[in-house]
Amino acid sequence: MKVFNCIQDWQTCRKAWGDRSVGFVPTMGALHDGHRSLVDRCVAENQHAVVSIFVNPTQFDQAGDLAAYPSKLEQDLDILSACGVGAVLLPEKAMIYPDDYRYRITENGLSERFCGAHRPGHFDGVLTVVMKLLNIVRPRQAYFGEKDYQQLLLVRDMVSAFFMDVEIVACPTARAEDGLALSSRNQRLDPQQRAAAPFLHRILRTAESADHAGNLLIRAGFDLDYVEDFSGRRLAAARLGDVRLIDNIPLASTGREKNHDPA
Repeated sequence: MKVFNCIQDWQTCRKAWGDRSVGFVPTMGALHDGHRSLVDRCVAENQHAVVSIFVNPTQFDQAGDLAAYPSKLEQDLDILSACGVGAVLLPEKAMIYPDDYRYRITENGLSERFCGAHRPGHFDGVLTVVMKLLNIVRPRQAYFGEKDYQQLLLVRDMVSAFFMDVEIVACPTARAEDGLALSSRNQRLDPQQRAAAPFLHRILRTAESADHAGNLLIRAGFDLDYVEDFSGRRLAAARLGDVRLIDNIPLASTGREKNHDPA
């Protein structure tokens, strides 16, 4: 596995690969089994698998969240090597934003709803860095998890709008045994919060409506950002303490388990 800190060195390697199929998984590090599922699929479906590790500062609307984001680079590289990844990109901020973020991608619709309504500028940062990374890597396929469903839709639409020659591959949400969607943020949950966190998924599945789900989440101790039904999914974001959790499920799967209210 080759590790590239310099974009120009990477581009020389990419040129040598020619027309061989290249798959790509963008990450911010602190890898968990959810990332691993994306990487495993990328490795299986392509001749070369590339992963980036870049904690993108422009998508954080709160400086405290950026400062608190976990970093486990040595462990991450061991995981990626064991998965069979061919190349890892570790760019510095100055390489990704030589213009100091003067140019950026802005979407005036979906990005202003749901998470975007609660995190001003977040999706500008996400779309801008994804655009840059796709242009740098030039993959045939790029892999994104369904946990960040709004992000997935926005990235797909961006690729279509700008006629980019890459397929955005959606991968199912990886979950812990108790149903909690895997996320690097989960590491910040204290034991009591970790015990309560699976109610987010459970309530989304069992509630009869989005409004009902929101009421149940509040009763279960969550500080609710939103629960809404959109594009065939039930989307939610809620906080336990200062940890913001997001999740979504297909609407076709709701209401199958009529458990009693958890609160």
